[in-house]
Amino acid sequence: MTAYYLTTAIDYANGDPHLGHAYEKIGADAIARYRRLRGDDVHFLIGMDEHGQKVAQTAEAQGIEPQVLVDALADRFRAMWQRLGVSYDQFMRTTDAGHREGVRALIERIFERNPTDFYEKAYEGWYCVGCESFKQDAEIVDGKCVLHPTRTLEWVEERNWFFRLSRYADFLRQRLMERPESLQPESRRNELLALLDRGLEDVSASRSRLAWAVPFPRPLSTGESQTTYVWFDALPNYLTATGFPYGPWSDRWPAQLHVVGKDITRFHSIIWPAMLESAGLPLPERVWGHGFVLLGGERFSKSAGVRLDLDEAITRYGADAFRYFLLREVPFDGDGSFSWERFEERYNADLANAWGNLASRVISMVERYCGGVVPDGARTASDQQDAADIADYHAVMDGTRGFLLHEALKIVWQGVVRGNEYVDRRAPWKQAKDPAQRGELEITLASLVRQLARQAVLLAPFMPQKAQELWAQLGAPGTVAEQRFDALLRLDSAGWQVRKGEPLFPKEKPAA
Repeated sequence: MTAYYLTTAIDYANGDPHLGHAYEKIGADAIARYRRLRGDDVHFLIGMDEHGQKVAQTAEAQGIEPQVLVDALADRFRAMWQRLGVSYDQFMRTTDAGHREGVRALIERIFERNPTDFYEKAYEGWYCVGCESFKQDAEIVDGKCVLHPTRTLEWVEERNWFFRLSRYADFLRQRLMERPESLQPESRRNELLALLDRGLEDVSASRSRLAWAVPFPRPLSTGESQTTYVWFDALPNYLTATGFPYGPWSDRWPAQLHVVGKDITRFHSIIWPAMLESAGLPLPERVWGHGFVLLGGERFSKSAGVRLDLDEAITRYGADAFRYFLLREVPFDGDGSFSWERFEERYNADLANAWGNLASRVISMVERYCGGVVPDGARTASDQQDAADIADYHAVMDGTRGFLLHEALKIVWQGVVRGNEYVDRRAPWKQAKDPAQRGELEITLASLVRQLARQAVLLAPFMPQKAQELWAQLGAPGTVAEQRFDALLRLDSAGWQVRKGEPLFPKEKPAA
C-alpha cells in the first residue's frame, strides 16, 4: 500500500467559509477519494491558520479575545466541510500546542544547521494585512496591494529576524527546472521562474509588535523577544501535523501533494522549500496551484465584497450537485465562473436528464423485464469503450497530466452519453416483446448495469453520496468507497438485485 499525504492551504481565520475555500477543499477531496480507490494509504490534511495581525484586528473589532474568535470559526469551517462531504483525516489548527512546539523546533533546527540563515535587520516597507506580507513595488498599484485593493497598506518600521531566502535562489531554480512536476500547472512554474530571474529578497521571520503569534524561539541581540511571522508559522503546519519533531513523523513526511491557490504558490514553492532545505528536511513532492472561482469576472473575496452565500448554493440542488458543478465548470488548472444560470443548466442537462435518467431507465427495465435480477450478458463494445475512457480518466487524475478534475468529469460523461445512446439504439422495450431476442435483451441490460456501476465508482470522488445511492440501487455488494480501480474492468453485475429508489437528481429542487 502506497502512502499518500495530501494537504490543502489552511484557511485564514478572519471570516466564514466562502466559495473559494469550498472549491479548493472539494477539489482536494476528489483527489483524496480517488487515491483511496487506487488502494493508497491516504492522509488528507486541512485546517485553520489562526495567528496573525488580521485575526487580532478582527477579534478586537468584535470585542472578543482572538482565541474565542478562532474557536468559533474552526467549528463553522468543520461544519461546512462535513456538509460538503470533505473526507479529511486531520484538521490542523495553528493554535494547537503541538504545532507551536513544532514551529519553534523547526526554527531552532535551521539555527543549528545553518546559523547564518537567520540574521537581524532593521526594515521598513509597505505591509498588507490581507496577505500578511510585505509588498514589493511590483505588487502595489495606486498605493494598494494588487490582491487586496480595498485594504490600506501599512508602513512598518522595525528590527526583525530575517531569513536568508536569497541564498537559495539557485537551488530553487534548479529544482523547478529539473523537477517540473514539483510545481504545476506549467503556468505557475513559469511565473516563479520569472520571479527568480528578477531576484529574491530575504524575508522577515519575526515581528515585534504582534502578540497573537507563536513566540520566536530566540531574542534579538538587544534582548527583545519577538513573535514568529505568520508565514513561518503557517507553512510548517504540513510538517507539524505529522508530529514533528517527535515520534515517527518521518513515516508520513514528505507530503506527496500540496493543493493551494495560485496566489500563494510563491510561499509554497519558494519560501517553504527554502526553509526545509535550510533545515535539512525532505521537500514536498508536488505543489498544485489551482485558479480562482469568479463571480461576474471578479474573484471571491471577503475584503472586496465579492461574495455568494455558500449555504444557498449548496441548498439549491444538494451538496453533490454543487460539488459536481464546481469541479466540472471551473477548470482545476485555471479560473472559471460561477453563475446560477449555468448551475441550473448543468444540473438539468448533465445530472437530471443524462445520468439520473439513464440510471432510472435501466433499473426500471431490469425490474420490469428480469424480475429485478441483473442478467448474465456477454461483454460488448461498450465495455471496450469504457476501458479506453478509464485509462484517459486516470491520466488526468493521477498526476500524469496534472490534476485536471474537470477533464475527468468530461471523460466520464462521454460514457453517460454513450449509455443513453445505447439504450435508444438497442431499444430493450422492443427486444422484450420478442422471445427470440431474449438473449439480446439480457446482453443489453447487463451491459448497461455494468456501465452504471463503473460510472458510480468513477464519480465517487466527485459525488460520493449520489454514487453510493446508485451503487445501492444497483444491488452492488458492499459500498462504492470499498471498490478498487484495478478491479473495475473485471466487474461482473450478474445476479445483483436492483432496488429502484428516489430519483438521483429530481427535477424539483430538493431540500439540502
